Amino acid sequence: MRSRHSRLYVNIDHVATLRQARGGTEPSPVEAAAVCEAAGADGITVHLREDRRHIQDSDVEALATSITTFFNFEMACVDEMIAMAVRLKPSQVSLVPEKREEVTTEGGLDVLGGRVRIGAAVDRLKAAGIHVSLFVAPDPRTIVAARQVGADAIELHTGEYANHLADPATLAALVDGARIGAAEGLSIYAGHGLTVRNVGPVAAIPEVTELNIGHSIVSRSVFVGLQEAVREMRRAMDAARYQHEI
Repeated sequence: MRSRHSRLYVNIDHVATLRQARGGTEPSPVEAAAVCEAAGADGITVHLREDRRHIQDSDVEALATSITTFFNFEMACVDEMIAMAVRLKPSQVSLVPEKREEVTTEGGLDVLGGRVRIGAAVDRLKAAGIHVSLFVAPDPRTIVAARQVGADAIELHTGEYANHLADPATLAALVDGARIGAAEGLSIYAGHGLTVRNVGPVAAIPEVTELNIGHSIVSRSVFVGLQEAVREMRRAMDAARYQHEI
């Protein structure tokens, strides 16, 4: 029997979004990370975007030494970010697609079209002792390509599922993608658009061992506080896993 406890990594990007609205120092992503860890988060995720719209370089520098659980550093597959990761050595790097005009990450990484570039980045990161995950759509060819370029893990993009809950095909694609990835020897993660209301079916996928969730937790914290928002998500994930296994 697999563990009921999928890891919850809390993405704190939007704590920085709130800070950047005024350009000051509050709220602090470092303080937010500590609160999330105290509330039971298994790790902290941040995405340092090329346009620096929320998380800043100084945040990453500080978090690299303050996080006591697991530091998942999301980034575009570009030399600037890779060099920073090699220097700071986070627990994990998640390579994600990035477009400056997008509001949030809109799709999965084009592994098929970027094999050489992505493979070189994976090699460089792994040589530095960093676990590497690729953020991908639940497409079988892409998942196989992720293994071929040397990734340790894939994070399945759950946006289509979150945006089309009435369509069972979106969940079925995640289930199939998780199975294919696990059969390829990859660790399987998931994230994007997940909330307390829709996380259950994804958390119940047996192969999924990690969820990256940010916006809904930070949004909920406005009403119940950050610790309780993390705990609510943790309870929803655990309940789904438990129901699937009994």
